[in-house]
Amino acid sequence: MLVIISNNGNKYQYNHPVSPLQIAKDTDSTLSKNCIAARVNGKIIDITDLIYHDSTLEFINAEDNIGLNIIRHSCAHLLGYAIKQLWPVTKMALGSVINTEFYYDIDLDYRLTNNDLITLEKHMILLANKNYNIIKKSVTWMQAKKIFLSLGETYKVSLLNEHINPTEHIKLYYHKKYIDMCRGPHVPNISFCRNFKLYKISTSYWRGNSKNKKLQRIYGFTWANKQQFEMSKYNTLQNPKKHDHRNLAKQLHLYHIQKEASGMIFWHENGWILLQELKKIIRTQLKIYKYQEVKSPIMIDQALWKKTGHWDNYHEHIFTTSSENHEYCVKPMNCPGHIQIFNQDIRSYKDLPYRIAEFGNCHRNEPSGSLHGLLRTREFTQDDGHIFCAKTQIFDELNHCIKMMYDVYNIFGFKTILVKLSTRPKKRIGTDSIWDTAEQYLSTALQNNNISFQYQPNDGAFYGPKIEFILLDSFDRTWQCGTIQLDFSLPNLLNARYIDHKNNRVAPVIIHRAILGSMERFIGLITEEYAGFFPTWLAPIQVVLINVTNQQSEYVSIIEKKLINKKIRTKVDLRNEKIGFKIRYYTLQRVPYMLICGNKEINQNTVAIRTYRGKKLNNYNIDVFIKKLLYEINNYSFHQMEE
Repeated sequence: MLVIISNNGNKYQYNHPVSPLQIAKDTDSTLSKNCIAARVNGKIIDITDLIYHDSTLEFINAEDNIGLNIIRHSCAHLLGYAIKQLWPVTKMALGSVINTEFYYDIDLDYRLTNNDLITLEKHMILLANKNYNIIKKSVTWMQAKKIFLSLGETYKVSLLNEHINPTEHIKLYYHKKYIDMCRGPHVPNISFCRNFKLYKISTSYWRGNSKNKKLQRIYGFTWANKQQFEMSKYNTLQNPKKHDHRNLAKQLHLYHIQKEASGMIFWHENGWILLQELKKIIRTQLKIYKYQEVKSPIMIDQALWKKTGHWDNYHEHIFTTSSENHEYCVKPMNCPGHIQIFNQDIRSYKDLPYRIAEFGNCHRNEPSGSLHGLLRTREFTQDDGHIFCAKTQIFDELNHCIKMMYDVYNIFGFKTILVKLSTRPKKRIGTDSIWDTAEQYLSTALQNNNISFQYQPNDGAFYGPKIEFILLDSFDRTWQCGTIQLDFSLPNLLNARYIDHKNNRVAPVIIHRAILGSMERFIGLITEEYAGFFPTWLAPIQVVLINVTNQQSEYVSIIEKKLINKKIRTKVDLRNEKIGFKIRYYTLQRVPYMLICGNKEINQNTVAIRTYRGKKLNNYNIDVFIKKLLYEINNYSFHQMEE
């Protein structure tokens, strides 16, 4: 007898394999109409997949963040179906999801226009209104290849040849006569894909490589239901443009990029302050969890990278240089250097766990077509940490890492965090038994912390599986930031050892962890999330002092000294300009507090305050202001005083 227990405690019994959809139909007709997928034993599956063993079950509907993301993926397939009907000669490259957008890259000699976008959207609506079921079939790799060869879909064949193991079974999704492949899951019926909007046509290179053919990319947004669609479509299409960190960077003087250093950041003072403030927050966590902060070289001999397997598995992303007959790699990551630090002393089990951290300056040779402001760069700072521990210490250290993630994300106001567990990739080192063990440790740690997660097959690092922490912003876009990786392989490859309590030399386990990930990318993320209105504790300039006339210059100077003595980032503007002009300028510069000093303020020993949100506070005692400001800063508050 098959026993299935739902997350609300209901128990279902069947004497045969059963799909979540059938269980929903047997339970509640409304439930069966609203469900688009299910989580079975922690793994997200298609609603029509069969369950063969005793399991736990959770239904996923369109209003769930995971459910909405599934709809986006299905909308990409719907887009592909419509394109093939309108332009049958099109070769379909790759459809996927970026944040809240779905897209499809296509190879079509005809250049699509905005009028074509309108025609395409209308045809998608026509297809979605047919309410057809999406049929899933699992086929062998060879069967999938024959199907796509017969359809002339050369890009799909290329994906099969280059990125999918021939021993794997391939999931095909049928939209009537249109066929696409995907890991899934997808919605069971196309009626879930009615609330969307196509909004942009751009170009991209196949696989992000500028040496490959340039393709056309069509973008769209999706909503869970008609009500959300009508309420949100204008803001969703317009606000991201206003929040674009590249535009705000110019306005706020954060950074710039130029063609002579493509993908590299020229930090200006305000942007550099943001980076240093992020480091302060991470250093607070390092102190709590007793990390040693270190620094490893930016270049290391290529022989070391070959020994670790990085060269064989990652060489296309590594910058190289040479000197005196030696080949060097500009480091794409910090772990080999940290293992060298561990290896410099004889370590005892009493020294474990040994925790080291670095704000490592890494370089990766990303394709030029994939570069995007701070969000995708070739040079970045990673808040990297490595924990060398015994097997008996793994769960404690994983728990600490998980708590660090949530504590830091909470500081920045991110409440919704999606978690994925990425398992063994096609190109990897280590035996299957090692991978089984590592994956089990990570999944158990997440379960012990009551964290719901989704499996991401074949997407782990080449040396170990990883937990990915994905932040959801106010536009419902997803941002992959933190990672925790469990590694049983690199310590052996680089001969890392400690002396155990039996006096044996034993390889430690390494936990690789990053909280913010690329700090450049995180700054891009929060710049867009806050629209440049950084909370006071993070703002590059926290207070600007403005005089009305030259008569207040001395008073301004006295207040400036008080603020600077309290380490408040302060600017003084004594220009001979109108007050209204100055207030508007610093509001656009997103300075949290503008203190205006006139003769009235001198006489009363006060200041008049304007905030970047437009609030006015007159006759405010300066010492009271400083006290409240320090409270706001020290408590990482998102609320300004008197709010």
